[in-house]
Amino acid sequence: MNRQEVDYIITKMLDSHENVSGLNLTVGKPLQVDASGELRPVEMKPAFANLTPFQTETFALNLINQNRRLTNMLLTSGSCDFAYSLPGNSRFRVNIFRQSGNYSIIMRRLAENIPTIKELNLPETFYKISMEKNGIVFVTGATGSGKTTSLAAMLAYINEQKSIHVVTLEDPIEFQHSQKKSTFNQRELGVDFDTFGSGLRAALRQAPRVILVGEMHDRESVEIVLNAAETGSLVLTTLHTVDAGQTINRIIGMFNSEEEHLIRIRLADTIRWIVSQRLLPDLKGGRVAAFEILCTSLRVKDSILHGESEGKTFYEIMQAGKPLGMTTFDEYILQLYKDNLIDERTALSYSSQKFRISQGIDMLKSRRGETTTDIDGLALDHQYGK
Repeated sequence: MNRQEVDYIITKMLDSHENVSGLNLTVGKPLQVDASGELRPVEMKPAFANLTPFQTETFALNLINQNRRLTNMLLTSGSCDFAYSLPGNSRFRVNIFRQSGNYSIIMRRLAENIPTIKELNLPETFYKISMEKNGIVFVTGATGSGKTTSLAAMLAYINEQKSIHVVTLEDPIEFQHSQKKSTFNQRELGVDFDTFGSGLRAALRQAPRVILVGEMHDRESVEIVLNAAETGSLVLTTLHTVDAGQTINRIIGMFNSEEEHLIRIRLADTIRWIVSQRLLPDLKGGRVAAFEILCTSLRVKDSILHGESEGKTFYEIMQAGKPLGMTTFDEYILQLYKDNLIDERTALSYSSQKFRISQGIDMLKSRRGETTTDIDGLALDHQYGK
């Protein structure tokens, strides 16, 4: 297998189904694509019934293409990330990792053009978030939930609106921003800087007004991001957390108990927005995004400083914060159901508090004149007690 054959296989996989967002090569399974949120096998001639360890390793080595840094990372840490371009077709974010002594490959397809906030149908609040002057904006969610795409859309809006210096630290660079009103310097881990810590420290000396950090990996990066936000920069970054409350708790958990009070103060002063997102299967066979949005306010700051308590949970604050642009996942998901974009099962499966969604769905059904229960044939027992 050579590089041309690898590109041919990738092309055939992309053409095998509609709405292909990623490719999956795992030993013991056929070639698979992620189409509309589900893994589906790919038929090819000659056929790949079940991939062998030799096939996935050969495929991986062709993708790496003798890159010493990636090869060393794969051998020493067990995985590596990089971008891969299919000439004249698509770009991918690639992760090669070792499992049970074999190599697996996940290739996530990147958008060819940078989508806008409007094209992605993101909440109007995203325009407001993009115009922040300083502080930290977290975009959180599971892998593949669209965090990087949402951040790219916000940076594209900044590029149209502000004449400022933007520095990005990415692993790898997924969206190439053109030089418009803003000046962009995009740096890639392993190519332009060696660690996120050193890249962030260098960024503080590069006079940026906006810094994008691909992901806050550890305590060191958290501390430097806080420093950047405290010195007047707007920092956009991501975390793999499921909601706003877990995001704050995850960061606090990176520090020991003696430092907790100080880190709570710094977070309360620097956090501007936390946006969490999930991708849900829609009724058309595609996917639709749901969002949870928390913004800074006196109640939010108090809950960060002293922890959540009855009546002061982040969930309750977001429920009451709709005029400020806040929303809970449950409110957003219920609106998707109301707009006939998702079905009842999906709404319940992806909700944060199922009883709230269930109540909301029953109310909507009642307004539509639909039945809210599948229990039929109930009647009074007139003979009871006689």
